[in-house]
Amino acid sequence: MPHYSVHIREEALDGTVEPKLIGALADAVGTVFGSDFRRLVGVDLIGIPQHRRGIGGVPAEIDAPLVTLSMREAAYHLPEVPDAPARLVAATTDAMAAVLGEDIRKEVIVTIVGVPEGRTGIAGAVA
Repeated sequence: MPHYSVHIREEALDGTVEPKLIGALADAVGTVFGSDFRRLVGVDLIGIPQHRRGIGGVPAEIDAPLVTLSMREAAYHLPEVPDAPARLVAATTDAMAAVLGEDIRKEVIVTIVGVPEGRTGIAGAVA
């Protein structure tokens, strides 16, 4: 299952942004792997108070969302989905900018994590 963890400034989460971000990120994966894949996407939005985020050794004055997408490593190498990691980075950044505004685009950091086969479990069993 594709899973996003989004570390974002708490002040950016106002009750209306959350459903938009969750939907936009699910759509981002769907644009790369197909719309049926959208229903599998999990999203956790993790709000960080402004004074608890630092860049360069000092508290950050800017919004700089850190977005991590993890899924099975094999999904990034499917022949029918060429350049999946690059496409996911672009689609994820587009989703963040669409919801939070174009000014955020240059600050969005996207990390794509591949989970090796045998290192994922569901209901207590390796899946």
